[in-house]
Formats: sequence, structure tokens, C-alpha cells
Amino acid sequence: MRYPLKNIFSITVPLFILSAGSAWADLNDDISKLQHRWADANYQLYEKAQLSTFETLVSDSEQLVATHPKSADALVWSGIIKSTYAGAKGGLGALSLAKKAKTDLEQALGIDPEALNGSAYTSLGTLYFNVPGWPIGFGSDKKAEELLLKALAINPDGLDTNYFFGDYLIHEKRYQEARIYLLKAKGASPRPDRPLADAGRQKEITQALAIVDQKLGD
Repeated sequence: MRYPLKNIFSITVPLFILSAGSAWADLNDDISKLQHRWADANYQLYEKAQLSTFETLVSDSEQLVATHPKSADALVWSGIIKSTYAGAKGGLGALSLAKKAKTDLEQALGIDPEALNGSAYTSLGTLYFNVPGWPIGFGSDKKAEELLLKALAINPDGLDTNYFFGDYLIHEKRYQEARIYLLKAKGASPRPDRPLADAGRQKEITQALAIVDQKLGD
């Protein structure tokens, strides 16, 4: 029995849309789980337990990227997890992780620079001012500022964009400017789906402001 083309189209298209929508929902759910596990590892675990959890998260995030290679969001979180793990681990192994994080974040920017409110710019900029410069690493304060400002252009009122630029300004000893951005971060709207991450970040903001106030008072 032959079906008219219009009947085949009417059957096939909704099935395709349903399948794509389901895959998108699964991806978002997987990314949300990574976010929550990252926040738990970053703010509630310490030493061996933290490092072990980050190692597992790296593997899981890479698997997610392999399944969704065109997802900027998945690549951003793979980069964030690797860069945070690098900070916790330290040593030569940290530089290798930082380079892998850089690759993930650059790939994410190539797909969608505005994914997750410009988080790839924020995370990559933070890497650039935390990693040693040439000949050891790829660090560059100039590049860091350029990337962090791009993130702020996309998300000027964001918690992370303002905090990390404030943190960079502390690194540059530009304390008066740092205070402006840190206070803006402190007053940023909370993210209802990320309470643990917000609470941890607010503690970091308080600590950064204490450093700034001390330096300005000296």
C-alpha cells in the first residue's frame, strides 16, 4: 500500500520533533546534574574526597561531550570542571588539565559564544590569569581582561561575571575597581536552581571584599 507524501510527512515530522525534544531534555538534565555535582565537590568536599569526585566528573563530562559534540553548554561545563579540578589539584597535572579546559572552552565559543550567558568567556578568562605565562603555560593578563570583559558585555549583572572580573582586578592590584564589581556580584539575583553554588560563591565574594577593604585601608 502506498501512502501519499503528505501523510508520510505528517507522521514523520512530529516523531522527529518529539525525538529531538526528548534528546534536548535529556541533555539539559545531564548538564543540571553535572552542575549540582560540581557545586557539591567544589564547596562541600575536601582533599582526597574532592579530588576523587572531580576526577569522576571529568570523565562524566567528557562522555557527555562525546554524546553531544555540538553542545556548547556541555563543552562549557567540561571546561569548568577541568579548570576547577586543576585549581584543586595543583602541580604539573594541573597545567595539563588547564590546557584541556582551554580546548573545551574555545570549542564552546566556536559553537555559541553566548551559551550559558557567556560562561565560556568567564571561565577561559579566569584560566588566562591563573595559569603561568610563557614558557611554562599560556597565561596572559591582557587576554584574561579581554575575555572577562566580553563575558560582562553578555551578562553585565551576573553573579559569576562580576565576581571573576573583580577577582581579576584584585590580581591586578586595581582594588577600587575590584570593589565595584564585587559589590555588584554580591547584589546579583540568586539562581533558584543553583542554591549551593550561589551560597559558595557569595562566601568567596565576602572573602574577596575583605581583601579589597584591607588593601584600600592600608
